[in-house]
Amino acid sequence: MLPRNLEATTGNGDKGLADRIDCAVIGAGIVGLACARALAMAGREVVILEAGDSIGGGVSSRNSEVIHAGMYYPAGSLKARLCVAGNRLLRDFAASHGVDFRMVGKLIVATDPAEEAKLADIMARARVNGCTGLAPIAAARAREMEPALSCTAALFSADTGIVDTHALMLALLGEAEAQGAVLALQSPVGGGRSGDDGILLEIGGAEPTRLLARTVIIAAGLSSCPVARSLGLAAVPRDHLCKGNYFTLTGAMPFSRLVYPVPVAAGLGVHYTLDLSGRGRFGPDVEWVAAEDYRVDPKRAESFYAAIRRYWPDLADGALEPAYAGIRPKINAEHEPAADFAVHGPDRHGAAGVVALYGIESPGLTSCLALAELVKEMAA
Repeated sequence: MLPRNLEATTGNGDKGLADRIDCAVIGAGIVGLACARALAMAGREVVILEAGDSIGGGVSSRNSEVIHAGMYYPAGSLKARLCVAGNRLLRDFAASHGVDFRMVGKLIVATDPAEEAKLADIMARARVNGCTGLAPIAAARAREMEPALSCTAALFSADTGIVDTHALMLALLGEAEAQGAVLALQSPVGGGRSGDDGILLEIGGAEPTRLLARTVIIAAGLSSCPVARSLGLAAVPRDHLCKGNYFTLTGAMPFSRLVYPVPVAAGLGVHYTLDLSGRGRFGPDVEWVAAEDYRVDPKRAESFYAAIRRYWPDLADGALEPAYAGIRPKINAEHEPAADFAVHGPDRHGAAGVVALYGIESPGLTSCLALAELVKEMAA
């Protein structure tokens, strides 16, 4: 709901009236909050419009909470450039704002000779991308680091870690609000239009209203494409939902670091990650879906056992329990190559003052502060 001093003055029945604001950021996930912070620190007056009743209730709260190093992404892509830059920005921000994070490191493992060739490709790509802290290690060294591990070769990434995503979002919001930004929860954007006088936003919720903004940032995760279409933007990508399921263990945790197999289509494989309490989980898998559904089907564990036992053969039957699921906001279909981040300005969509972010999946968390700097420049 919008704060009283920002409610549009439509009570007299005149549907044409709307309150003027400088900048609206649509979406209070981690990327939207980072953008709001960057704009507010640049002196912009910012209103953050969030459809839900809390911050970060979508993609930002349903992921692996990993700080990625940037070795996987095509050279020259936004994902590569912003992940590598964002890694350092995120670590510096977390350290200076009391956000809990830990650089636990990651092993990327091959389990047969064919996969060893893929490790070499990853290493070569990492060099081109400027990724730091990555080195090949022998299988024996990997097993010294993680005795439960089975592999034929590995890469070790020292610049991979984990972070408390919720604490990070609170810190970003706190700094944005300290610079005058205002958060409006339960304020879904249901449509609007772009014109010479700004971007008119129709805000739903308990008290529908209208805002006329000079600048609009669409950083709404799964809703970015639908919101952009509701505003009449051109060149909006087709959006697809790709679900990832996670399972936890009933017994002791097998590894003290992150363990990733070589990547597979649409994701990075059924990998092992830790949270800051030391609790481990496996996932995500890849499940293309037609609608949002966060239930984890226990039957999907069957495919997890086979995938995990390639690098942890001692996984016991019945040890996996359903945990949670997340949904990736894909802008490529199931059988298409993975898409890069898409950050569209007026030259792409034809609406002055609008910056739209599409397909912000992994490494969106790691890239959030670098993405925010890009958005700030485009919105200047």
